[in-house]
Amino acid sequence: MQAVVSVHELPSWKSRMINQLLFGELFTVKAEKDDWLLIETADDHFEGWIYRIEATQTDESFYTDAVNSAKHFFYSLSGRIKGEKVMIPVTKGAQFPFWKDGTFKINNHTFYYYKSVHPVPGKVTYGSIIDVAKSYLGTSFLCGGRSPFGIDGPGLIQIAFKMNGIGLPRSAAKQMEHGEQILFVEAAKQGDLAFFEDNEGNINHVGIILGDGKILHSWGKVRIDSIDHQGVFNKEAGRYTHHLRVVKRIISG
Repeated sequence: MQAVVSVHELPSWKSRMINQLLFGELFTVKAEKDDWLLIETADDHFEGWIYRIEATQTDESFYTDAVNSAKHFFYSLSGRIKGEKVMIPVTKGAQFPFWKDGTFKINNHTFYYYKSVHPVPGKVTYGSIIDVAKSYLGTSFLCGGRSPFGIDGPGLIQIAFKMNGIGLPRSAAKQMEHGEQILFVEAAKQGDLAFFEDNEGNINHVGIILGDGKILHSWGKVRIDSIDHQGVFNKEAGRYTHHLRVVKRIISG
């Protein structure tokens, strides 16, 4: 059991990292090749390859119950949980299945963490989503990253919504398929998602609108920049860095 596991495009360390698994996240194995496993994540059905020894096997009943259980997340930047004769590091976004009164279980192993955790709120608001996203401010950009030690644009958005009980796909292009289109960026509200395209029209970036012409996104690091009908304007660079394609509203209200 590890804090972060890299997920690769191909079964090789030379292959690029396309995702990360955080402690407590579940997956199924679709195929095997040498020391590598092709996995599909339970929450968003994203596929990629992980190194075999980084996987922890569970039985079918635990997997099914854990997928359907209430979600509790580790919210601090990083920390350690205590197990039976072991201490395991975890990062923000880690999941604690069957958490209750400072304990949780994975397979037959009991773990202890007596500080507060982040449960999925009963009523989701854009404010609570933005609070999670803002807690990553200053985090370095990392392609495929999903941790507070390196995160990419769609990873940031996915984690912020996931910790508030809303599942979104892993890629910006797939995230754009969700929600209601907002015709003009001037009509966007706090918490709407802005999607951006490259010169060929491919969706290559996403950020969350804060209001007052500001957007929070991961570019170089998780940062706040200005946004208008053209796209993201970076004051430090003195230019537009991303071309706006569309704005989507994921939740109403």
